[in-house]
Amino acid sequence: MKIHAKTVLDGISLGDSIAVNGTCLTVTEFDASTFTVGMSPETLRKTSLAELEVGSAVNLERALTPTSRMGGHVVQGHVDGTGVILSKVPEGDSIWVKVKAEKEVLRYVVPKGFIAVDGTSLTVVEVCDEEGWFSFMLVAYTQQKVVIPLKEVGQKVNLEVDIFGKYVERFLGGYAASASSSSS
Repeated sequence: MKIHAKTVLDGISLGDSIAVNGTCLTVTEFDASTFTVGMSPETLRKTSLAELEVGSAVNLERALTPTSRMGGHVVQGHVDGTGVILSKVPEGDSIWVKVKAEKEVLRYVVPKGFIAVDGTSLTVVEVCDEEGWFSFMLVAYTQQKVVIPLKEVGQKVNLEVDIFGKYVERFLGGYAASASSSSS
């Protein structure tokens, strides 16, 4: 995939990572105004990138350097799955967005926690496990900087949950298994 860009190309090198709609991809070619990335079959299966068309707007983000500030949560660009936009409802100059997600992803989503939607780190407002959705609000500034407002109800978005929740679950699962085997 070849992408036209400006800011993310400053200081770029072959092999660098750039997140495209929250999906970490490796730069394989670049020039002054474009960069090219390859996508594996797993990336195409796990993300919404296969639905992009020529001219589609995308979110772009360079990899974090250890000297950068960390706003939001740790976003790796390792997409956990996709969701579908259920609704977009304006309130003042903000937009409420509701996204349907599979329970394998939704189990890590918590109110006032973080989720990356197409690579944008957002604060979750509400979670409805019974109906399989979560919601967030986009303030006016964010609406002007990301692609989510350009998407229609029914379109897919890439979802990445907070990595720390997955680590805690893995640790506790290992701990529970270890505790039950030592008591046997």
